[in-house]
Amino acid sequence: MPKLSIPPLTFFIAFLLMLSPCLAQAVEHVYQQPEEFIDELFKVKPKVKLLLLTKDMQSEVSRILGHAPRQLRQRYWSEGARTLWILEEIGKDDPITAGFVVKEGRIEQAKVLIYREHRGMEVRFPAFLKQFTGVSLSSGNNLDRQIDGISGATLSVHAMERMARTALYFDKLSRTK
Repeated sequence: MPKLSIPPLTFFIAFLLMLSPCLAQAVEHVYQQPEEFIDELFKVKPKVKLLLLTKDMQSEVSRILGHAPRQLRQRYWSEGARTLWILEEIGKDDPITAGFVVKEGRIEQAKVLIYREHRGMEVRFPAFLKQFTGVSLSSGNNLDRQIDGISGATLSVHAMERMARTALYFDKLSRTK
């Protein structure tokens, strides 16, 4: 019976193909746990509040995000004129978790808490995030100024813009209820 010989290159390619599902899984970069971010912002942690999305609100959030909201009850925390929103949005393939502090209809702070994509994590750097400081909503629930993109992180930048718009919209709703 003849011996089967597998060329080394074929063996290596087969090994990589078997390994590729493991490599394709997203890496989770936790920069700060959401609970830690909440604790950092408030001297005394306020009780969690819920914003219940009506059909009209769902429709507007769908327009902002480009898809239906994943939940119909949005948790938030507030103290005085400040509200804090922890949101998740898909960048390219995986969710980005970010916190937005809104005061009197303007973003006071934006922070990437958990990043799960392979590329585009530059959106977590202060140089990018400071662009959101002072941003509010203009007509049509759009941001009142343009956010500069990052080469190679376009989808992550768009996800952050959508979350900022959503946080500002939710803040507006929370102040009118």
